[in-house]
Amino acid sequence: MDGELGAFLRSRREAVQPAQVGLATGVRRRTPGLRRAELATIAQVSVEYLTRLEQGRDTRPSPEILAALADALLLDDADREHLRQLAAANHSRGLCPGERPAVSRGVRPTVRAVLDALRDSPAYVLNRLGDVLAWNDAFDRLARPLGLLDGHRPNLVWFVLTDERARDHFSDWARLADHQVAELHRLRQGDRATDDFAERLARTVGVPFTQRWQRRPVAAPVTGVRGLRHPEVGLLRLTYETLEFADSDHQRLIVHLPADAATAAGLDRLQGRLPGHLRSVAG
Repeated sequence: MDGELGAFLRSRREAVQPAQVGLATGVRRRTPGLRRAELATIAQVSVEYLTRLEQGRDTRPSPEILAALADALLLDDADREHLRQLAAANHSRGLCPGERPAVSRGVRPTVRAVLDALRDSPAYVLNRLGDVLAWNDAFDRLARPLGLLDGHRPNLVWFVLTDERARDHFSDWARLADHQVAELHRLRQGDRATDDFAERLARTVGVPFTQRWQRRPVAAPVTGVRGLRHPEVGLLRLTYETLEFADSDHQRLIVHLPADAATAAGLDRLQGRLPGHLRSVAG
C-alpha cells in the first residue's frame, strides 16, 4: 500500500523512548514513544510535513529528509535500508502508476532446473505471500516431517505463525516470525492479496500477529544461520542463502547448507547418504 512509508515512520517514532534522545519523560505523557512535534524538532522538519508523511499524503521525501529522520529516530542500518527501499518504491510507483500485478504462483522451467541441480542441498522457491511454489527432494526430506508441506498449497508464513509445531521445530521462532511478517510488508505490491492474507492471519492468530504487523519488524538478512529441531535427526544448524528474482514478482530461491559437521551428518541421514560424501559446510 502507498501508506507503507508513513506507517513505518510512525512505528519507529512510537518505538523511541524520550530519554533516548535526551527528552524528559513527563508524568502526563500519553503518546507511546516520541510525539510528532518532538520528532519534527529533532529532525528539523515541520510538524505539518511530518504529518503528511505519516498519513501517506506525501510519499516521496528527499534523501536529505530521509537521512534527517533516520538520524532522529536512531535507526540502525537495517531500518535505514528498509526506509530507503520504501521511498524508492514510492518513487517508482509515482513514475509508473498502474494496477499492481497479481500474485505469481508459476515457476520458470529454468528455476525448476536449478532446484533439481541442487540435489544435495535443501532448496525451495517462495512467492511474496510465502507460498512454497517448488522444492527439491532434499528439501522435501527435510521439511515434510516438520509438517511444513502439509496440504495442497503449503505456505511458510502461515506455518510459522499458525502451526504450533513451528514453535517446537524452530529454536529462534520469535525472530523467524518477525522476519516472516517483515517480508510480507517489504514485498507488498498495492493489490489486495497481501492485505487479505494479513487479515486472515489476524483472525486466526490474533495479537501475536497483529502486534508484529503494526510494529513492522525489519526483514531478515539474505543470509544467516537458523536452528532447527528436526524430529528425525535432532538439532540442525542450517546456513541459508536467499536469491531474489527481480523479474518474477519477487519470487526468491532459498538454499540451505549445513553450518557445522553435526548438521552435515544429520542431512546425510535424512537424504540416505553415507557419511563422508563431499558437501558444503558454512563457516
